[in-house]
Amino acid sequence: MYLAKTIIQKNVEGNSHKEQLAIDVLTGLCAMPKNLPAKYFYDDTGSEVFQQITKHEDYYLTSTEFQILNRIKDQLPEEIGAQEIDIIELGAGDGHKSQLIIDGFLNANCKVNFYPIDISEKAMLMLSENMTPHPNLTINGVVAEYFDGLRTVRNQSKNRQLVLFLGSNIGNFDRVQNQGFLRRLWMSLNASDNVLLGFDLKKDVGVLTAAYNDSSGHTREFNLNILRRINAELGGNFNIDKFKHFGVYNPVLGAMESYVLSTEEQEVYVAELQRTFHFESYEPIHLEYSFKFTQGDIEFLCQQTGFEMIEQYSDEKNYFVDSLWKVVKEK
Repeated sequence: MYLAKTIIQKNVEGNSHKEQLAIDVLTGLCAMPKNLPAKYFYDDTGSEVFQQITKHEDYYLTSTEFQILNRIKDQLPEEIGAQEIDIIELGAGDGHKSQLIIDGFLNANCKVNFYPIDISEKAMLMLSENMTPHPNLTINGVVAEYFDGLRTVRNQSKNRQLVLFLGSNIGNFDRVQNQGFLRRLWMSLNASDNVLLGFDLKKDVGVLTAAYNDSSGHTREFNLNILRRINAELGGNFNIDKFKHFGVYNPVLGAMESYVLSTEEQEVYVAELQRTFHFESYEPIHLEYSFKFTQGDIEFLCQQTGFEMIEQYSDEKNYFVDSLWKVVKEK
């Protein structure tokens, strides 16, 4: 394939990562209720399992967004208007959705520099294997946290940028955090750069619940993998068979919530922390929120964080929106 170079940027060394994981596990398992950060889902195994989730018929999000992107791929180059562009994807996944957008720009005779940013090196390698080579396409993988990766790209290139934050990733932040994230993204970009953001819309609770409790059990494996990570990296002795996945919609928050539940009263020892944690029967560990949006929520976020809305693209069922925004800054 056509690869100008691959940037492998590790924003933390192995020991520092282990220390941060230990701190987060200690803090989370001492909290009431217990919780663990969702970012620890995405080690190499977690990234692989998540790709299985996205292909499952119960998980409508990926297939619905794919349909939207396939429909609009040739419109985006017209809206943005650039002869050369840096397409930067935050949390790149397997690259199938990115490929659609890239193809639209290539079909418009635009030179594309693709910078996928992901904390999983294995996810980056999976993506590179899925991308279709083209003489006007260069791929530069960045293994880093999002904003470390964005700084790396800005140091490499001064081209017009289109940042992709697809799927329902923005929904992992609460109503305050998402404004902070988007404002930080705004600060990382130049005037007239663009972002394309995926928003999962509020809908029938049965559809939501099925998506986060898929019938093949992939979501269960995905969530329990975080306990396996603690066992492998911190010397934990979680008995995975004594925990179960639980996903439920909270209508007050407007969010799906993911938990693992201890199915009995038990003690779990984590060697790296030299600490034993007590679990009551059916005590939860909170893992993730996935907030859902209305069209009004999306317009509010855009206005509050320094962007101008260019277009909203939705599907026939109105399940999902990909929203194109432009960075606005005073000269």
